[in-house]
Amino acid sequence: MVDQSKALIEFIADMKEEEALALAKEMLGSGYDPLAILDHCRKAMEIVGQRFEAGEYFLPELMLAGEMLTQIGDEAKPLLKDSDSEGEVSSKGTVVIATVHGDLHDIGKNIVTFMLDINGYNVVDLGIDVPVDTIVESIKEHEPAVVGLSGFLTLAFDAMKETIEAIEEAGFREQTKIMIGGGQVDDNVKVYTGADAFGRNAMDAVSLCGGWIAQAV
Repeated sequence: MVDQSKALIEFIADMKEEEALALAKEMLGSGYDPLAILDHCRKAMEIVGQRFEAGEYFLPELMLAGEMLTQIGDEAKPLLKDSDSEGEVSSKGTVVIATVHGDLHDIGKNIVTFMLDINGYNVVDLGIDVPVDTIVESIKEHEPAVVGLSGFLTLAFDAMKETIEAIEEAGFREQTKIMIGGGQVDDNVKVYTGADAFGRNAMDAVSLCGGWIAQAV
């Protein structure tokens, strides 16, 4: 029997768009967990990112991978939202999220944004390749309890560090918790950037926000 999860990851990582989309639709149609589908997408993007950094893939491959994941996400997210229809209507708090400057990846950020949204948070998604000043201004405008910084490539670590230093210089660091995520992010990167925590997946991000905001109330 074919391992569908492994096949989906390989189709995406190998740029087999038609096969990836067809398999994702088949899996979702048979009742496969939509959150698991999105996690397979994340794993595939880790492979794509590694190949990009190794010089095997270039910008066109990154763009194609992003298009595939957007299409799969469009299929999976309505099902995920239906399965979580008991979420609260009122906002639990504001979260500003962005992919840091120099990085064009958005699948991880989009999944986190979606999961925070259906769990009752007001999410301000600034997009990809976001300049430091834009993030600082957004914090000033929206006064979020949490800021999420995403970056898939290793070059994003310096951008995360620069952004967090700018947040501190602007005087917003004490009242703002900062989480980072994406690609090779781990505890060492957390320490290097000055973040409060890192998340390996979207549910980690939801848990971090819930814990921090509950403490602040």
